[in-house]
Amino acid sequence: MNNKRHNTELIKAEAKRLGFLSCGISKAEFLEEEAPRLEEFLNKNRHGEMQWMENHFDKRLDPTKLVPGSKSVISLLLNYYPHEFQNKESYKISKYAYGRDYHFVIKDKLKRLLTFMQDEIGEIEGRAFVDSAPVLDKAWAARSGLGWIGKNSNLLSKQTGSFFFIAELIVDLELEYDTPVTDHCGSCTACIDACPTDAIVEPYKVDGSKCISYFTIELKDELPASYQGKFDDWMFGCDVCQDVCPWNRFSKPHNEPLFNPHPQLLENDKKDWEEITRETFNEIFKKSAVKRTKFEGLRRNLEFLKD
Repeated sequence: MNNKRHNTELIKAEAKRLGFLSCGISKAEFLEEEAPRLEEFLNKNRHGEMQWMENHFDKRLDPTKLVPGSKSVISLLLNYYPHEFQNKESYKISKYAYGRDYHFVIKDKLKRLLTFMQDEIGEIEGRAFVDSAPVLDKAWAARSGLGWIGKNSNLLSKQTGSFFFIAELIVDLELEYDTPVTDHCGSCTACIDACPTDAIVEPYKVDGSKCISYFTIELKDELPASYQGKFDDWMFGCDVCQDVCPWNRFSKPHNEPLFNPHPQLLENDKKDWEEITRETFNEIFKKSAVKRTKFEGLRRNLEFLKD
């Protein structure tokens, strides 16, 4: 067996042992197809007030500019589909935010994977990325054969749906590369038809500035009155386009204890959320991604849903 194949198999086996759902690898090179799409997205202001998306345009498209000397992008998926769900009489929180903030959980696993590679293979330089640097996660995961980018612009997998996080290790090691899979959305328009704010402006194109997740998490200003009554009771994030996707009937509960929610998150009804105090907020969402919106942000969202 050649070294490249041996090292690739070693890495994928260790990724599985660390609890990752799947691992795919692609060559670190310029993302030619994605360049015009990213340009159009920014030119049409579909990123709203997420100004950071305009930064590092060249680095977003070329990992060798982000990690000098890089040869491979190792893409990894980590399942977050929950075992239990919120009370049906509740304002809703996106499932990815039920438990511990994923940035910390995944970063720890990535560091362990990189250390394993250095111990088993030799001197390897690389960086770990979890949704917090100019990396086009979904594009790399699709290139690595982990799924295809669906009409709702999420990565979809025939085996596991789309309730997973995407992360990368960009390293200076040559490996065997995977090939993309074909698109299996077909003529389905479930996500487009179901989006409460018409954020999927055409198949495979999403206007981020119309998305409920953008409004409830990213937008720091007052919520626009024109969207009153269109939030479908979402107080943090939104899962509508994933919940209706036929491929998500294959989602299976995760096995990561750190993603298990605080009991109150599941039990609370609308009245409980409307009466939430800062103290209770801090208790329920300790080390949670919901802290991004802060207590004031969640209160703003709840007021908007109540009106």
